[in-house]
Amino acid sequence: MKITIIGSLGNVSRQLAATLISQGHQVTIITQDAHKTGQIAAMGAKAAVGSVTDSAFLATAFTGADAVYTMIPPLAAATNYYEEVAAIATGYREALTAAGVKYVVNLSSIGAEQPVGNGLSGAFYKVEDILNQLPDTHIVHLRAGMFYTNFYGNLEMILQQQIVGNNFPGDIPLGLVHPHDIADAAAALLAAPAFTGKSFRYITSDEKTGAEIAMVFSQLTGQPVSWAPFPDEALQQGAMQNGFSAHMASLLMQVGASIREGRLFAAYEKNKVITGRRKFDAFAGEMMNAVVNS
Repeated sequence: MKITIIGSLGNVSRQLAATLISQGHQVTIITQDAHKTGQIAAMGAKAAVGSVTDSAFLATAFTGADAVYTMIPPLAAATNYYEEVAAIATGYREALTAAGVKYVVNLSSIGAEQPVGNGLSGAFYKVEDILNQLPDTHIVHLRAGMFYTNFYGNLEMILQQQIVGNNFPGDIPLGLVHPHDIADAAAALLAAPAFTGKSFRYITSDEKTGAEIAMVFSQLTGQPVSWAPFPDEALQQGAMQNGFSAHMASLLMQVGASIREGRLFAAYEKNKVITGRRKFDAFAGEMMNAVVNS
């Protein structure tokens, strides 16, 4: 199989590429960073260097592919996220059409069933809708939970202030996912595509409340770590201090508000199947060990 992957060497895409390469597939990795071509070649893949906003480039990169993995790259500085994401997805659709690709696995998000009200996740409603307009392409959208790797952003608070938190209470169950479990799900679909039509699948690895997450870090650090429900304004200010635009910080805050108000996970709860095999406790231990040994 010839498979093209968007996402450069990110948390999902690198693992996805490595798995497919190990199975003998011909993999092309799209990257915007020419400095990563050596790493990509060393993996046994072909690098296609260009922008995901350039549909003509993408059409060339997709040509000859039996299947394609799509995702929306991080846009921390966006000032109109929904429109920017929709433009990228439209470019994907145009490129997939031009290249005649028949199978697509697209990384989406829990909460993508609603166009508004779920903050950042609402943009993936548009992505799914735009890609689903491809008449002759079979698509599976992987509606992923909250990434384990997001907790790297909480390390300083955990180690220095003994808190971890967000703008929602610590008693709400959260659907969480290890990026490598997303990669495993995508690899299984791409390696032998038998899916038809347009569909979605939820992908999570574990479920924990904020209080349970704090307890995991308490056990790992030997310190009493507690869950802190931050005010919306504090969360936004913290996000902006970490490089998010004011617009993106507001949308990030809205994700937490959606969790707090019972919207984000509502559809997932009706269809819940935890399919990933990597549990949060093990990931958190690996994360803390990496910090200690760095």
